Amino acid sequence: MSFSYEVKEELAKHLGAARHCQMAELAAMLHFCGQYGRDSEGAFTIGFQVENPIVVKKCFTLLKKTFSIDTDATIDEAKMNELYRKFGDLQEPADELLLKSTCCRRAFIRGAFLAIGSVSAPEKGYHLEFVTANEKKAKQLQGVIQSFDIDAKIVLRKKYHVLYMKESEAIVDLLNVMEAHIALMKLENLRILKELRNTVNRRVNCETANINKTLDSSRKQQEDIRLLQEKYGLENLPKGLQQIARMRLEEPEASLKELGEMLEPPIGKSGVNHRLRKLSEMADKLKLGKEEE
Repeated sequence: MSFSYEVKEELAKHLGAARHCQMAELAAMLHFCGQYGRDSEGAFTIGFQVENPIVVKKCFTLLKKTFSIDTDATIDEAKMNELYRKFGDLQEPADELLLKSTCCRRAFIRGAFLAIGSVSAPEKGYHLEFVTANEKKAKQLQGVIQSFDIDAKIVLRKKYHVLYMKESEAIVDLLNVMEAHIALMKLENLRILKELRNTVNRRVNCETANINKTLDSSRKQQEDIRLLQEKYGLENLPKGLQQIARMRLEEPEASLKELGEMLEPPIGKSGVNHRLRKLSEMADKLKLGKEEE
């Protein structure tokens, strides 16, 4: 089962207590995937163009709750006129009067997600979107979402207007607005786990890079010391340089701090670095003289 399906399954079970919230959710479903019509015998019908059976069931549950319309009964003309007066032309955006309250805007977004929304599995990435062929409806939904201080952008994808968000924080906020609390907790847990893994990987990479840098420096220092040993003899170096040169050859993997602690008397990291730099400068002069010859 996909994460998107899990979210819709949770939202399909959520039923607003107030009739005005149920109306707002039904308005979203009708305007984004619903249609009025007549059957072959001329009877009035209401349909929903959506494949998910749990969404279809929620649509008809709301119709029964708000207008006492049963799927097994014929819709009479009076009931159809009542629906039309309330929801109007389904090709146009929903009546703004249905969206005045915060709770109704929450319900409207919930209905829109059930009708035309989807969200990626958080293990793969963060992406939530609503897809509609109607630009005005996309902009209305964008405005409703933005009323909760959630940023959502619209992009044209072929003939469809796609309202989307890619930030994990925005998706978490929207799940909270729609009251998909179980899905929200799952996403938050996965997000924390992913961030923890990224932090560990960054630290490991940083430590690996530091180790490689230390080993590269050590190899260069050993090469310089061996050159000085060959040309001068380490016993002819000043005592401090002689001492650090021998210690570096004996402990090729030790850090500067560790080298300093091994000396007698011990010296600090900066002191070790100063002595090794002096050895490198002496070796560089020998190499330069060799090149000039």
